[in-house]
Amino acid sequence: MRTVGVGRETRRRLTSPRIAETVADELRRQIVDGELADGDLLPPQAVLVERFNVSLVSLREALRILETEGLLSVRRGNQGGSVVHAPTKASAAYMLGLVLQSEHVQLSDLGTALRDLEPTCAALAAQRPDRVTTIVPELQRLNAAMSEKLDDGTLFTDLGRQFHDAVVHGCGNSTVTAVIGSLEALWSSHEQRWAERSAAAGDYPSAAERKAVLKTHTALSDAIELGDPERARRIASRHLADAQTYVLSENGHQRIISTSAHAIARSRDWRA
Repeated sequence: MRTVGVGRETRRRLTSPRIAETVADELRRQIVDGELADGDLLPPQAVLVERFNVSLVSLREALRILETEGLLSVRRGNQGGSVVHAPTKASAAYMLGLVLQSEHVQLSDLGTALRDLEPTCAALAAQRPDRVTTIVPELQRLNAAMSEKLDDGTLFTDLGRQFHDAVVHGCGNSTVTAVIGSLEALWSSHEQRWAERSAAAGDYPSAAERKAVLKTHTALSDAIELGDPERARRIASRHLADAQTYVLSENGHQRIISTSAHAIARSRDWRA
């Protein structure tokens, strides 16, 4: 088990009234810096109380802070305790979604943001010197999978969202990926629910429309492979405007609803 404790400077700071926040700050730092790894189990609370030299009440409040942030979860039973969760893009998407939801932001507002931002990712991906060996094979793999699942509307949509995620993640800029990727995750959760409802009601776009989507994805992949950022940007912009029509025509005025971080991770397979 990893050693959890505080340094001399942190211990001096524990004389302040905000003891719980200070303990949470130190544990958060250890998690973010990798001193506490994803899946680690914190020592028993009695041990932490002694190491931090704080009261049990303050320690439990610190753990609650980190649990609220998604950095810890409590496991019950004989093998129970506080389990560490490294920060993920899914948790970032969840928190961002909560902010937008609390401000009653509509889905159409999110769609507009993605129409402005995602084409930039496509252009950046087309400028990557290693694009032929990194992002292009993944885009081609997803296009091939979409071609095989043309008759399965829900799965076709899921693969399509994975394609968009791949474009964003392939831009080569970590900051852009984290920010726009969070927006993508929010949009994907809404689009997936739309696809499930449409497929169940028999209103999912026709086979011809699905083939048109796949053709555009292929054209975008080709533009990225050829290293043509302006063409990639134009194709992505036009495609987003067309593709979002289906979801926004039904739910454009709907308030953004943030699903749990775990649900986002499952739907987008965001584990890092």
